[in-house]
Amino acid sequence: MKKATIILLTTIIILMAHASVIPNIIKNNQSKSSRCDEWVEERMSRMTLKEKIGQLFIYTVSPYNTKSNKKIIYQAIKNYNVGGLLFSGGQLTNQSLLTNYAQGVSDIPLFISFDGEWGLAMRLNNTPSFPKNRILGSISDNNLIYEYGREMARQCREIGVHINFAPVADIDNNPKNPIINTRSFGGDPDNVSEKVIAYSKGLEDGNVLSVSKHFPGHGDTSVDSHKSLPVLEFDRHRLDSIELVPFKRAVEAGVGGVMIGHLFVPSIGDGAASLSKPVIDILKKDLKFDGLVFSDALTMRGVSNEPNLCSRALIAGCDIILTPKNLKKTLDDVLSAVDSGQLTKEQIDEKCRKVLTYKFYLGLDKPQRIQMAGLEKRIKTERADSLITELYRASVTVLGNRNGAIPLDINGNGNAFIEIGNKDDDTVLFDELHKNMQITKCEVNADSLASINEKLKPYRNIIVVVRTSYELKRYSEWLSSLGDHKNIIYLYLSPIKSFDTKDEIWREASAVILGNSDRVEVQKHIANILMGKGKADGRISVSAGDLFKPGDGVEIKDGMHAVYRPENYGMDSKVLAKIDSVALDGISQGAYPGCQIVVLKDGMPVYDKAFGTYSYKDSTKVTINSIYDLASLTKSTATLLAVMKLYDEGRIGLTDKISSYVPLLKGTNKERITIEELLMHQSGLVSSLPFYKEFIDKSSYKGSFVKSRMDKNHSVQIGKDAYVPASFNYKKEYISSTYSKDYPLQISDSLFASANVKGMILTQIANSPLNDRKYVYSCLNFMLLKEMVENITKKTLDEYLDEKFYKPMRLDRIAYNPLRKFKVEEIVPTVENDYLHRGALLQGYVHDEAAAFMGGVSGNAGLFGNALDVARVYQMIISEGEYNGETYLSKVTCNLFLTYKSKISRRGLGFDKPDLDNPKNSPCAAEADKSVVGHTGFTGTCAWADTNRRLVYVFLSNRINPQPYSQHKLSQLDIRSKIQQLIYQSIK
Repeated sequence: MKKATIILLTTIIILMAHASVIPNIIKNNQSKSSRCDEWVEERMSRMTLKEKIGQLFIYTVSPYNTKSNKKIIYQAIKNYNVGGLLFSGGQLTNQSLLTNYAQGVSDIPLFISFDGEWGLAMRLNNTPSFPKNRILGSISDNNLIYEYGREMARQCREIGVHINFAPVADIDNNPKNPIINTRSFGGDPDNVSEKVIAYSKGLEDGNVLSVSKHFPGHGDTSVDSHKSLPVLEFDRHRLDSIELVPFKRAVEAGVGGVMIGHLFVPSIGDGAASLSKPVIDILKKDLKFDGLVFSDALTMRGVSNEPNLCSRALIAGCDIILTPKNLKKTLDDVLSAVDSGQLTKEQIDEKCRKVLTYKFYLGLDKPQRIQMAGLEKRIKTERADSLITELYRASVTVLGNRNGAIPLDINGNGNAFIEIGNKDDDTVLFDELHKNMQITKCEVNADSLASINEKLKPYRNIIVVVRTSYELKRYSEWLSSLGDHKNIIYLYLSPIKSFDTKDEIWREASAVILGNSDRVEVQKHIANILMGKGKADGRISVSAGDLFKPGDGVEIKDGMHAVYRPENYGMDSKVLAKIDSVALDGISQGAYPGCQIVVLKDGMPVYDKAFGTYSYKDSTKVTINSIYDLASLTKSTATLLAVMKLYDEGRIGLTDKISSYVPLLKGTNKERITIEELLMHQSGLVSSLPFYKEFIDKSSYKGSFVKSRMDKNHSVQIGKDAYVPASFNYKKEYISSTYSKDYPLQISDSLFASANVKGMILTQIANSPLNDRKYVYSCLNFMLLKEMVENITKKTLDEYLDEKFYKPMRLDRIAYNPLRKFKVEEIVPTVENDYLHRGALLQGYVHDEAAAFMGGVSGNAGLFGNALDVARVYQMIISEGEYNGETYLSKVTCNLFLTYKSKISRRGLGFDKPDLDNPKNSPCAAEADKSVVGHTGFTGTCAWADTNRRLVYVFLSNRINPQPYSQHKLSQLDIRSKIQQLIYQSIK
């Protein structure tokens, strides 16, 4: 390579390395550059030196719409040609009227600037007030900060503002700082940088210049620069690693404005930074900032007593001087500096040209006028208010959360609520919790602490609402005495600036929720977080003593369930943990692709886990919320509930004849069968009937429908020695491929049954033979019980159960025909291909053929759910009909159905039970005694409840996936009983 080429490339690299970053305000409008140059140069050509200097001043005026104030504004514009105005505060209308007046008398449109760090409300009364930056610094989603910037830009533009002196880019790392603190995004330089960039981009995308302040960093000082000059005793290495980080990244991101603070940094230069060329050179040369450089207000006492303020600020590198006190003296000072050669006319031209360029790109090449009509409505919009709420909610931060104290168990009754420094008229938080869960409110006052201690003894979780630290101090000693075996959860609703962590109660807390506000919407959001129905991903933005540091916080996800330590309920978590390996071993050996397991002790889920995937082909992971086909668990979790309810209400008796309620059976050999016999499978009904044969067109296949061996006409295997035709047709009068009023019963995506099919199935049952053996397990028993329930209640079984049990118990993951309630992705596929009837993947449609032809709602099968909701049904029954403080069944009814046992089998009233006489044939672990009741399901499910030990165990799987006939490993490996055995072994 030639030497000249090498020199040229080196020069280009050096130039690129020292090139300034073009601010976004200009870079995003490059297409306008030629028009900008023309406009700027035309203005420059008509301006005197004094007028050019005037463009570098932003003058502060009072917000009063009076003749005298207008005169001051007029003189500032006409006599001194000021480049912009900053109003000191006041009323929205007054400022807007004065802005219109000022723009009307100015030849060159004015920069209207604003100091709105937390919205217009920082300076203007009765306008939207956004959270302060310390609160915003807790938000994880920086898109919200951007949206805030966009909304702030919109509001600024509505009132004619072009420059917002925000955001504060200082690091809040000194708790003694009297002036920055809550104005900063926090104590972590990276987080502050992200927030500064997001907010600035939002402002500037809305065509309002953002001004990051106070360079080089006002955070770590205990002096207020409004009153005196703070000193930063830091070397350059320290500044580069902390204070300068947000400014450096903001410049790299293309922000358009930076304000220089009144700060003395001895290691860099003499005097205030705003008057120091070495300090401003760091911004311009080292950080390569090429936007507008503003001085902080020159009326602040940190510099106000210095001589020749304005000229020194301009010489140091500022482009715009903020709030010069006396315009005549200021102008004279700058002219003197030009005359003496300290400032050149070329430097004044360069600064003026820069100001005019930004004016052009911010739209000041056109006349400026605020539309006064409807102004207040355009500022105070629903979107502004909802965004404020959204920001507060997103800032909610959960700290600690030891032992999974949050979310609470909304179905348990171990929750107490107390409030410190309460507002008598503010009951939002408690009311929101109380209407969704069992919780007791205890009134607190200093004279009754001993009696309150007694009231609190039964409660595991104590929620303490704190509104002010002042009130908290009165009760801190008492709060510390509440005990080690309780979860104490503090809800702190005041802004974080008053969060004092010196008190030991914070160290002892199981969890602390920083709400930052007691707004109604925030309180409701906190209630949802406590109940696992709301999301919290906030991170504390500043240090809180030595207890919490910036970035601390625990994520609470929407839909999370309460966590329970088994040891609190007399169980060994190490032993329970062994269930994991049993469940995973079943997956590895092909017993099932995935499963859910729940264990309740004393009503609390001490184990609630999911393993594996939806199927061997579908890699979707099973979660604790996934929905399974419960198969015969329907008998005990649905039909039996309805029967118990009717018995409880005296509407049926166990010795009543089923034919009294199902007239179709009158005059048949089933006329004298009792309800009790159906419940205990002692009716003599055959185990099953091939209902489907009645609906198949026999002319659509050759020979018999089912053969024991495969042949050319029977190539589809449906069982060990069972083969059916690969294709056949259903009779058109019974089955259709499309839905209509004549075919209302959906069997699959493309199969619909006639309403007559239900009657035909019941007729087949009525005409079926009876067994000689009295005990025969049969699904037909519960199909008849379902008919009885519907005939008595005049409601479908699913409607009746929803009304009496599922909805009032808040069981939201259990249902018949689940596709009407859940997305298909939430439901685990039962079989890969139901070759016999539907010829497709079964996902959301019941596997059992009888239930399918009944339209998905049957007494023997059809219910879908997750393990936790099944467990809750069983828990209600063994809790003698009570659940979450409400009574669903009487104690007498529950005790009868739980304890009654057949004399000729192991069965109870609707429940299966352990076989104590023949343990090898028992469906339970050997440790299960006579108090245990439950059921199993063909799809690979079981539920067992031990009334003596107040224990509930549920296992759900789709063990028949991909095909039922070949999947027997779940039973062969005895997985369900092994898990149950571990549960018993874990009890201390």
